[in-house]
Amino acid sequence: MSQKVLLTSKEVNIILHRLACQLIENHLDFSNTVLIGIQPRGAYLAKRIQHLLANDYKINNIQLGFLDITFFRDDFRRGEKTLEANKTQIDFLVEDKKVVFIDDVLFTGRSINAALTAVQSFGRPSEVELLVLIDRRFSRHLPIQPDYRGRQVDAIQDEKVKVCWSEKDGEDAVYLI
Repeated sequence: MSQKVLLTSKEVNIILHRLACQLIENHLDFSNTVLIGIQPRGAYLAKRIQHLLANDYKINNIQLGFLDITFFRDDFRRGEKTLEANKTQIDFLVEDKKVVFIDDVLFTGRSINAALTAVQSFGRPSEVELLVLIDRRFSRHLPIQPDYRGRQVDAIQDEKVKVCWSEKDGEDAVYLI
């Protein structure tokens, strides 16, 4: 199985800083904004973004949560593969807040659709935005587009985009497999 490097560690770092700056432009002090990482892989990106905002840009008190969408997916109980649930950790209400969903790869849009349904258990947001590291733009099944994107990738259906995080995989990199 061959793999092509889409992003190196240095490129991932540059993109994370750009995404953090774009969030600051639109949300300033984040007083009415919450960040929600889509479990499992969006949680790594969400933690990194929050860390950059707090440490490099001195924006404190950013509310960060993690949302498990397993039981809200439209393919739940449809396949042979057993889905494993992750933990939802949202200890705040999203009522009338600006919510920024954070995920590593936007592919078909079905995960984001599930997240939109799942987040309603925590209130009705005033606005929802989407931040992704990788946007696979030609693969959508639903009309969902990111507000913030790290890199756009044109990959054919049987190609896979693999995002590696140093915390989990020992390196920061993105590969096309």
